[in-house]
Amino acid sequence: MKKYDRIILIFAFIIILMLTAVNVIFSGVQKNSAHREYRVEINRLADEIERGNEPDISQCSYVVAVVTADVADDGNEYSSQNNDEPEYVSALFYNSNYDYVIKNINGKLYRFDYIINDEADLNGRIKINIIMIIVSIVMLAILLYIRKQIIKPFYVLSEIPAELARGNLTVPIKENRSKFFGRFTWGLDMLREKLEDDKRKELSLQKEKQTLLLSISHDVKTPLSAIKLYSSALSKGIYSDEDKKKEVAYGISEKVDEIEKYVTDLTKSASDDFLNLEVKKGDFYLSKLMDEIRDYYKDRLSLNKSDLVIEKYNDCIISGDFDRSVEVLQNIFENAIKYGDGKSITVSFGDEEDCRLVTVKNSGCGLPESELVHVFDSFWRGSNSDGRDGSGLGLYICKKLMHMMDGDIYARVDKGDMMVTVVFKRG
Repeated sequence: MKKYDRIILIFAFIIILMLTAVNVIFSGVQKNSAHREYRVEINRLADEIERGNEPDISQCSYVVAVVTADVADDGNEYSSQNNDEPEYVSALFYNSNYDYVIKNINGKLYRFDYIINDEADLNGRIKINIIMIIVSIVMLAILLYIRKQIIKPFYVLSEIPAELARGNLTVPIKENRSKFFGRFTWGLDMLREKLEDDKRKELSLQKEKQTLLLSISHDVKTPLSAIKLYSSALSKGIYSDEDKKKEVAYGISEKVDEIEKYVTDLTKSASDDFLNLEVKKGDFYLSKLMDEIRDYYKDRLSLNKSDLVIEKYNDCIISGDFDRSVEVLQNIFENAIKYGDGKSITVSFGDEEDCRLVTVKNSGCGLPESELVHVFDSFWRGSNSDGRDGSGLGLYICKKLMHMMDGDIYARVDKGDMMVTVVFKRG
C-alpha cells in the first residue's frame, strides 16, 4: 500500500512538472511565433511602400499604424524593443503607445506600430492547460480507483492465507464488496470453513482413538493378569490334580478368546471408513464435468508435452455430486500423469443400460495385471510406485465416492495402457 501511495505522489509531482514545463515552452513558442508574424507583416508593408504603393494595414493582424517623415538617411533600422533610436528620430516621431519598428524606405523613415495579440495566446495556453489538467485528473482518478478497488482489498486478503496457515480458523472472513475479489473472498471463506470442519473432525477422531485405546488397554489387562496368574501357578506345580489343571487350561483359553475378541474389535475399528466422506446428490450435465477437466488439465499437459484427447460424446444428465465427480476424475488423471509415460491421456465414453461410462486411458502402464485386484485398496501402492510420492488412497477414495453416488469404478490393463473406467448413473 505505501509503495503504491508513493507511486501516486510521484505521478502527481510529474504532472505538476509537466504543466510547468509545457507553459514555459508554450510561452516561448508563442512569443517566437508572434515575433515572426509581425515581422512578416512589416516587411510586406515595406515592400509595398518601396514599390510606391500605399501601405494597406486592413489585412494585418499585428500592424495597427504606419507613420512617416522626411529625415536624413543613416541606413539603420530602429525598434522600440531595443530603445536604440537616436535623438533626432525620437524628436521626429512622438512616443507611440504601441511597440514599433522604424525603417528607412526611399529616403524616408516609416514607423510601423504593432501589437501582439496576447489574449489569443492566453486562450490557447488556457485550453492546453485545461486539457492537460482533465487528462491528469482522469489518470489520477483511475489510480485512486485501482487503489480502492484492487490494491487495498488485495492487501487485506494477502493476510488471510498466513492466518489460515497459523490455524486461525474461527474468525469469518469479512465480505468484500469489490467485484474483483468478491468470489475470491467467498472461496477463501469456504476454505476456512472446510479447514475448520476438518480440524474439528480430526480432533474428534483423535479423541475417539485415544478413548478406544485406553478402553481396550484397560479391558485387556484383566484377562492378561488372569493368564499370568494361571501360568505362574502351573509353572510352580501348585495344581497337582488333573481336573484342576484342565480347569486352569480352560480358563487360559477363555481369557485368550477374550483378548482375541478385543483385537478383532480393534482391527474392525481400524478398517472402518476413516475419511468421513460426504456426498450431496444432484443432477448435472456430462459436458459440464468434461469442460471442468479440460480447463484444469489442458495447459498443464501441454507444458508436459502430453497429448490430451477427449473423444466425441453425446451429452446427457448424470446423477451424483458434481464436485465429487470432478474429484474422482482428477484423482484418476493425477495417477495417469504420475505413473504413465507422459505421451498421451485419452478420455472415451460408452453406455451400459442406464449408466454412462467414462474411461481414462494413459499410455505406458507399468503395473502388472496381477496387482490390479489391489488398486482400490486403502494404503496399497503398486510395484511401479518406487520413487514416486503418494499415500495409496487416491483410487480407494474414488471407489468410496462412486459407491456413495450409486456408481462404480474399475480398472484394467489393455496392450500396455492403463484404463480406469468410471460408471456414472444417468439422471
